[in-house]
Amino acid sequence: MILEYRFKGTNSEGKPVQGTFTVFSAREARKYAEGLRSRYNISITKLEKKRDFLYKVIVPGRAPSTGRQAAFSKEDVAAALQRMGYANYKISSVLFDFGLRPGIPDILMFIRLSANMLRDKMNFGKILEMLAEEQTNHAMKETLYQIESQLKAGAEGREVFMQFSRIFGRFPAYMLGLATRSGNMAEIFDATAVFIERDVEIKKMVRKALLSPLITIIATIAAFAYYVLAIFPATASLFTKYDMETPPLTKATINFSEWLGHTWWIILIIFSLIVFVLWRWWSTPKGRIWRDRNLVRIPILGPLIHKMSIEIYFRVFGTIYSGAGDNIETIKIAAEACRSAWMEDRIKQITIPLMLKEGEAFVTAMEATGVFTKTSMTRLKSGQETGNLLTSSQQIANFYQAETTYRMANLIELIQSIVWLFVAAAITFLTLVSAEIANISPPTM
Repeated sequence: MILEYRFKGTNSEGKPVQGTFTVFSAREARKYAEGLRSRYNISITKLEKKRDFLYKVIVPGRAPSTGRQAAFSKEDVAAALQRMGYANYKISSVLFDFGLRPGIPDILMFIRLSANMLRDKMNFGKILEMLAEEQTNHAMKETLYQIESQLKAGAEGREVFMQFSRIFGRFPAYMLGLATRSGNMAEIFDATAVFIERDVEIKKMVRKALLSPLITIIATIAAFAYYVLAIFPATASLFTKYDMETPPLTKATINFSEWLGHTWWIILIIFSLIVFVLWRWWSTPKGRIWRDRNLVRIPILGPLIHKMSIEIYFRVFGTIYSGAGDNIETIKIAAEACRSAWMEDRIKQITIPLMLKEGEAFVTAMEATGVFTKTSMTRLKSGQETGNLLTSSQQIANFYQAETTYRMANLIELIQSIVWLFVAAAITFLTLVSAEIANISPPTM
């Protein structure tokens, strides 16, 4: 969520100064304030965060009027009410205001509606104002108001939108900022919406291929463990106390139950440690690169995820390349958007230095990374030779979109079949053990 702060203090001459700035966390606010102190030799005496206040105005002979106002302090709200002629009022802070980050639907709706209204020749400032009024998400509403305010003050559109990259995402923010200084804003907004929709679609396919089966397997293992640890021993003990010869499957299950009963906590600790170490490792830059480099080596699924990253790279590159003149910046943004830390690192560490220091051609420098397929490089070379690099990029993206969508659908069906076989095997085993116990007859007296 975007936070706005106001600072008050004195300069080196003892004169009072104040100003406002926006950040994304209290930690960033303190860091920014420290930068102001060292850069401008300002002694900051007060740092206030803008937050919401509830007010209630009491007017004789009329029903009380209530409202909500964002301000830095209660005094600011009181001063505003007094300027409006009110003298009898109550002001209180909003206790619980979580300021949830806007979801993808909110961002998509803003982009799509903006594109439609831009095609109707509406002023972009008016569009921002209208859409902010209709927003239900408080963080998105404040974001649009601040963008509208900064653009109206003459700020450069790309810098303004990049300030809110945590709200829109780095690539969408870059594209929306780029659109403000182009003559085809509606087209760039539409292209941004297409990218976001495809990105969401890819995430859904990957989750469907990995997350759903994983949850099913974990639930099956948990149910199996509960049966072996709790239900089965209680039933089997009725027969073992007679010192009877038990069938082999029942005996093996009893032994496994005893072993698991003594070691389950060790298994749980080891599993938790592995998960924690991987999570911490993957949260570091080197860990993400290692993860994504090895992810593509997973049979069947890895190459699909790799091709999805290539698709995103060329889709972003083709979109920006059509509206930006800085090719190096275009390559950087596309690399950051491709959802692969390994590809991003190789492009930044190999492609860009080769182009800047060695003067290599774009395709040659791209090929040197070793992260692109032969198909994509062959098509890109053809585009460079014919002068249709933009068209080639779009063709690569469309080709891999069609291929990965088709193959991922087949892969999801295959994974679901394997998971159901696993579940069926577990149920069959439990049924056989239960049937074996049911057929044991204790000795009669």
